[in-house]
Amino acid sequence: MGTITRSFANNITTSGVLLPASLVNNSIANVTAYNASVATGGMKLISSQTASNSASLSFTTGIDSTYKEYQFYFIDIHPRTDADEFQFNLSTDSGSNYNVTKTSTFFWAYHDEAGADPALLYSTSFDLAQSTADQVIMPNTGNGADESLSGSLQLFNPSSTTYVKHFISTTNSYNASDYSINAYVAGYGNTTSAVNAIQFKMSSGNMDGTILMYGIV
Repeated sequence: MGTITRSFANNITTSGVLLPASLVNNSIANVTAYNASVATGGMKLISSQTASNSASLSFTTGIDSTYKEYQFYFIDIHPRTDADEFQFNLSTDSGSNYNVTKTSTFFWAYHDEAGADPALLYSTSFDLAQSTADQVIMPNTGNGADESLSGSLQLFNPSSTTYVKHFISTTNSYNASDYSINAYVAGYGNTTSAVNAIQFKMSSGNMDGTILMYGIV
């Protein structure tokens, strides 16, 4: 019984709450399913899009009240134009217009291949103050054969008609000047209308790469 007791205890939080992961058919007698309202946590892949010399990738379906958080993963986004800027914008009309007013912050850390010029700094060049412009996620990514950027963006409660729409993005790129750049962007879409579409693109030129959209259960 000692092993069983220890195993059970490992699934209880310090406040005495039983973790959802422990609730399986083998742990509770006669259980075959759980009510849909029981949250077990996890990520649900909603859609995946791949750019091949494409001007943009837009997600115009699947962003609704089903999930309180959506996560987008960028896999090897490769600009066709050197030193280009990867960016996004939001829509409240299913993609007819991408022009949500945004306020944001931007800071980055970088270090070059020669082991010199390390820095961590805030950049006013890429933040927004009540602007409908596209939000830069990562600047200056190279277009060399082995150069790209990868990372993620979180969008919180986009279907709310009460609150603004918060977002957080973290990316890393192989910079056009052979730097590793780690960029951090956060802000909010200043609208109480439901956001139901998002578009990703380069500031000029086309791109390659894959973007995955997940709903967070």
